[in-house]
Amino acid sequence: MTLEPANVEKRKIGVHAQRTLNRAREISRRGSALLNAPARLRRTVEGRAEDLAVREIGARLAAIPAADLAQLTKPGTGIPALEQAGYATVADLLAATDRRLLSITGVGKRTVQEIRKAIANLTDEVAAATRIELDPAERPEAETELLAALVAERAVRRAADAIREPLRRYDEDLAAHLPTAERAASRWRMFWIGRRRRERVMKAYLAVESLVDGLEARDLAAAIDDAETLADLDAYTPDQVWREFERDAAYYTTALANITGTDIADAEALEDFVDPEHRRKIEAVPLDTADLRTPLRRYQRFGAQYALYHRRAILGDEMGLGKTIQALAVCAHLASTGRGHFLVVCPASVHTNWMGEIRRHTTLRSFSLHGPSRDEAGEQWLREGGIAVTTYDTLHRLEFLDRDPNLEISALIVDEAHFIKNPQAKRSNAVTEIGDRAHTTLYLTGTPMENRVEEFHSLVSYLRPDLADRIEAGGAIAGAEVFRRLVAPVYLRRNQEDVLAELPDRIEVEDWVQLADPARYRAEVKAGNLMGMRLAASAVAGSEKLERLAELVEESTGEGHKVVVFTYFLEVLEAVQHKLGDLVAGVIDGQVPPKARQDLIAGFAESDRPAVLLAQIEAGGVGMNIQAASVVVICEPQWKPSTEDQAIARAHRMGQSRRVQVHRLLAKDSIDERIREVQEGKELLFDHYARTSEADRLDDDAVPVEERALRAERLRLGIEPTGD
Repeated sequence: MTLEPANVEKRKIGVHAQRTLNRAREISRRGSALLNAPARLRRTVEGRAEDLAVREIGARLAAIPAADLAQLTKPGTGIPALEQAGYATVADLLAATDRRLLSITGVGKRTVQEIRKAIANLTDEVAAATRIELDPAERPEAETELLAALVAERAVRRAADAIREPLRRYDEDLAAHLPTAERAASRWRMFWIGRRRRERVMKAYLAVESLVDGLEARDLAAAIDDAETLADLDAYTPDQVWREFERDAAYYTTALANITGTDIADAEALEDFVDPEHRRKIEAVPLDTADLRTPLRRYQRFGAQYALYHRRAILGDEMGLGKTIQALAVCAHLASTGRGHFLVVCPASVHTNWMGEIRRHTTLRSFSLHGPSRDEAGEQWLREGGIAVTTYDTLHRLEFLDRDPNLEISALIVDEAHFIKNPQAKRSNAVTEIGDRAHTTLYLTGTPMENRVEEFHSLVSYLRPDLADRIEAGGAIAGAEVFRRLVAPVYLRRNQEDVLAELPDRIEVEDWVQLADPARYRAEVKAGNLMGMRLAASAVAGSEKLERLAELVEESTGEGHKVVVFTYFLEVLEAVQHKLGDLVAGVIDGQVPPKARQDLIAGFAESDRPAVLLAQIEAGGVGMNIQAASVVVICEPQWKPSTEDQAIARAHRMGQSRRVQVHRLLAKDSIDERIREVQEGKELLFDHYARTSEADRLDDDAVPVEERALRAERLRLGIEPTGD
């Protein structure tokens, strides 16, 4: 039976309409609240961080003897009388009232005033030096609660960004009909209006009903439901938030510093070789980070502004300070101004890593101009724009770049720029030719150029020939300070000591490379040889992992660091020892007796030159102190995260004067990815095969995790199971 319009109206108006309109308003209200939730969570972070900071400041003041105030007060201040009265620490005095102090014999108003002034100054100094350090080993309750708010803020902000545009469309459509449709909620009000007006009301109401029951509104409501769960701080378990922190510690330490304002350090200390007027001009450069997924530390922001201001520059920050994210910030800003083609040139060993970093840190499209499909990818990049990544050995083969001589490269990023130190080399010529067409050119190198003036002269000559003429190639420079001031318009370098307050205790980096021999790896998978799979993906002879390891060692030792390299495999130890040669101070495996191990470690620590210690992770990762190393390299992931943590702990202990840098070498399209999924508590191959029936077998807890990982790799490679 077809209902007449009057019958439809009768069924719709009144209570039914009221419920529908309430649902429509509720979606809008909840969506609006969600957009405001990140700001609310940031305020929660600020409050919890402030509570932690106050507690830490109190603990530090409690550790300072009251007698130390004598250095901050005028002679004759009655501090001994205060000590005799039982006020042993600065915290004791801070907690006491003036009246209480004045009741002590020998303490007058002048003493109390002097003490209060000294304590206020000391407290300010302690507060300025206090940084909250999140400790995944101890997991204190207050830090866990703070971290939960940080994790929630990130998750909710992403969810809010995802619904922002759908909510805008929904609100726009709702606003067009809701004011007229609201009369339908009252039968009485509908009774007293004329037919034409009633028709307009019903038309508006039906539009609202259609809107709220439509697929887009249902999806929006579901997204809001999910996001509201993310905003519930009580829903986060300690294991969950600390696992998230360990997965991306760099993000959370940076976000905490940004939210609390502790990233704003003394600019004079950070850029002490940039004169004040020069620095002010750099800091005035706009920096749009809308296309960045990762927040910048203050010194990283300055580095990006420096590159944008000078347009042709060298960023020489010490390894571990984030040269990559600063370069990507330059690209993100230029993209916001309408420029669209960015090109990264790098060694083959870091090509895969660059592709991953672009996806991880930006919303810009990435294209690989390396391998057999480079020309096809290049044509797509020319059409669509984004960040293209190629290698030094491939650059001169990219013929499509020559077809349009008017094509402007918005930004050319040259990683490991010391690769082009020889002006006569083909790779150097290819880079400089592209550089002539670039709006902005940024060279990245962690090698301290003060010690390699001839190499530096070559790099500067490509970018700023006028400055290169002032550098005496092959000659001595009158000290590092003179050198850095001379080259300040083209070269910016910060060391860890410059930005120590902004860094976490442990700087962790994942270095992704391609498999050296995919055919060998596939054969091991087919044979079901799990150890063979792991070995084929490790730093064996001829592998990209081994090349990347050699580069990390070269950069680290060039900066004066000592390095410890861990691997599970004896074959890898042999390959690394052969590759590094005389840099290797010793090798520790299961056959080395305990006394000999300690002798090797002592020799490594006492050496007055940079060196590398190689160790089997099961032998060198337990029960030894290798604090002389400030760089740790793990050649392949281990099944148990605790195995890696114990190895890292050999170098990363309380009292370390330097931050420890941890590099994990990982091979794409290999068992390494599955082991990382296991470590992070993810479902195996979830991102690729979540909707396949075979995927259900990958997370059967009754099957050992190693066997499930093997099944996952066979599934990924299309290899039929062998009855397992």
